Amino acid sequence: MGIGISLLLIAAGAVLIWAVNFTVHGVNLMTVGWILLIVGGIGALVSLIFMGTASAREGRTPAP
Repeated sequence: MGIGISLLLIAAGAVLIWAVNFTVHGVNLMTVGWILLIVGGIGALVSLIFMGTASAREGRTPAP
């Protein structure tokens, strides 16, 4: 999962948590929003860690 997909999941989760005011029978949209927000945050963190270790492994330093 890349940074772009992670940001998309974070945005979709935030919209479901704070901007949606309707209910769906059998589905709690606020819970789905929190799940998307957390998964997106973890995905972004893992992507940043992998990008940092990959650049260190190649002997390059990240741009400031």
